[in-house]
Amino acid sequence: MPSPQPYPIPVQETQIELLVVNSRFIATALLADTVVSARESLARIRAAMPEANHHVYAYRVGYGNSVIEGMSDDGEPTGTAGPPTLAVLRGANIGDTLVVVTRIFGGTKLGTGGLVRAYSDATRTVLEALPRQLKIARQQIGLEFAYSFYERMKLLITEYEGKIDDETFGQDASLIVTLPQANIEAFSTRITDMTAGRVEIIHF
Repeated sequence: MPSPQPYPIPVQETQIELLVVNSRFIATALLADTVVSARESLARIRAAMPEANHHVYAYRVGYGNSVIEGMSDDGEPTGTAGPPTLAVLRGANIGDTLVVVTRIFGGTKLGTGGLVRAYSDATRTVLEALPRQLKIARQQIGLEFAYSFYERMKLLITEYEGKIDDETFGQDASLIVTLPQANIEAFSTRITDMTAGRVEIIHF
């Protein structure tokens, strides 16, 4: 089975504000790697701005062909808020992201076209400001080997961008290691060669 490819995700929560005909549009973008975390973040943002009239949102959990999406107009006229927010998010080449656009009404109605533009612009602006990093799929494995290989094993773990999560020492050394999924096959080959096959690799 091929390893999931790295994809861009948010590094930190980012917020911008646009003023459109006296209405404040406060857009917040942040990491949401599960639907549950997206809903929890939405609830937190709602609670932080109880004076707002609408908390429109869109999220995409995952990336590429494996995505869960959600959105809401949150009381705005149907199709004027959630769909344009999601459309901009879809085109932003980023995964695991929640965007919440909070509107504090300024007394002037914007009309259907005005709402679509305002929510689209707010979403686009916050996503342009959002810092990103690559999400790399990682996997934990167990290793058991003679203690004489310990120092060389540590060097190889570092070389293959892994980290040691736990280690115990008895007659042999036992490690629990997390590595990028894409590196596991090559790493396994290297340590098997290094130990002449005297290593047990445990896949959890």
